[in-house]
Amino acid sequence: MNIEKFIANRISHSDQNKGNISKPIVKIGIIGITIGMSVMLLTVSIVLGFKKEIISKITGLTTHIVITNLNINSSNEPEPISINSNSLIALKKMIGVKHLQVTAYKNGILKTNTENEGVILKGVGAEYDFTFLKSHLIMGKIPNFSSVDVSKEVLISKALADKLNLKLNEKMLVYFISQHQLYDSVLNDSITKFEQRSRKLSICGIFKTNFADFDDKLSLVDIRQIQRINYWQDNQVGSYEITLNNFENLNDMAEKITEVCGYNFKVLTVKELYSNIFIWLDKLDINGVIIVVLMILVATINMITALLILILERTAMVGLIKSFGMSNVSVRKIFLWISFKLIGKGLLWGNLIGLAFCLIQKEFQFVKLNSDTYYVDFVAIHINWLYVLYLNMGTFFICSIMLLLPTLIITKLTPIKTLKFD
Repeated sequence: MNIEKFIANRISHSDQNKGNISKPIVKIGIIGITIGMSVMLLTVSIVLGFKKEIISKITGLTTHIVITNLNINSSNEPEPISINSNSLIALKKMIGVKHLQVTAYKNGILKTNTENEGVILKGVGAEYDFTFLKSHLIMGKIPNFSSVDVSKEVLISKALADKLNLKLNEKMLVYFISQHQLYDSVLNDSITKFEQRSRKLSICGIFKTNFADFDDKLSLVDIRQIQRINYWQDNQVGSYEITLNNFENLNDMAEKITEVCGYNFKVLTVKELYSNIFIWLDKLDINGVIIVVLMILVATINMITALLILILERTAMVGLIKSFGMSNVSVRKIFLWISFKLIGKGLLWGNLIGLAFCLIQKEFQFVKLNSDTYYVDFVAIHINWLYVLYLNMGTFFICSIMLLLPTLIITKLTPIKTLKFD
């Protein structure tokens, strides 16, 4: 039998601690670890959930990687590009590529009887992945762009519909400025001509993503409308969007795609396109780390205090077992066994409480947020079980190492100093 563990169990037994001053202190230590672990689990799960929700919205409304023209201007209307069929086949068959689709953006002015509003029309084709927008469709239907005829349907956001009082199946008139090259026989040279064009589009559906940066302006139309407005050929598009199987491989895949396409095109990742949002998300990690460190520090201090009081309260016992020949190392093991047991209790309850809150919030979403500020209308939760394991192992390890310090006082306790003789 392990004598140190046996003595530790006898000391920590509840019946043996009645009336001891260390009992409430030990309980406080356990509560400290419980609260700390619960807060850490909630913090990590909320940060991961929030980041996952934001990234899914950005990539759902855009994509992971964009291939566009080298000449990028501030008007959000890059010059048209066309990738040859062999390169497109190679891109679609590339390991790690999930989906490829063509898009084109066009700035316009939406005119109603009472107001004018700037909009960005995103032209998409029949192969466009509407999975994300289907999950955020609140009215109407997803447009169908697979017909031979150019579709006049448009999918708009609820924010735009509310702002201009637009209804489902209502017609909306959009004006554009297009430019194209013409040959001037007088000048014997080609010139750039600017002209005003318009399109009357029918609202087939209304979506709401709570992502104000997109909802306020973005509408989706048939890409052939953009091609005709801009006088493009059928094989000319604004950009190629590529969705990956794994978001973590973003940078590596961007390099591989550049090698396939060549260096006549610009390959941009979603992190480069929306760098300000991803910088903001990265700063959330710092906040999470600070909270985790503080919680571990508080839990450790509580346990050190509890163990120190436990040792001082049993100085006579320490002197007695030392007089029987037990070494300092063995005596320290007794109190470390007690500490491990207390830490284990705190971690167990902390995990139960923390994970319970996470699962309840994930299922019922009872904690709400202001979507205008946070882009989501509830506190998103994502439980990463590997992180849960790391938090438990890290907390247990750090607390155990730090608890070696108060046990050093045992080496200063000698039988002659601690035992009292009548």
